[in-house]
Amino acid sequence: MAKIKVTKVKSAINRTQNQKRTLEALGLRKIGQVIEHENTPNIMGMISKVSHLVSVEEA
Repeated sequence: MAKIKVTKVKSAINRTQNQKRTLEALGLRKIGQVIEHENTPNIMGMISKVSHLVSVEEA
């Protein structure tokens, strides 16, 4: 499986509860934090829900 790096670039303040929970499920807590995940359909779906709060690049 390919790996991707997900970086939190914006705050979750004033976001819906679903978006906050999605960020937590991805393992992102602080702005600037980088997490590596497998490039699976589940992860890509979660990223698409919070795409305005994160940046994604190939690992």
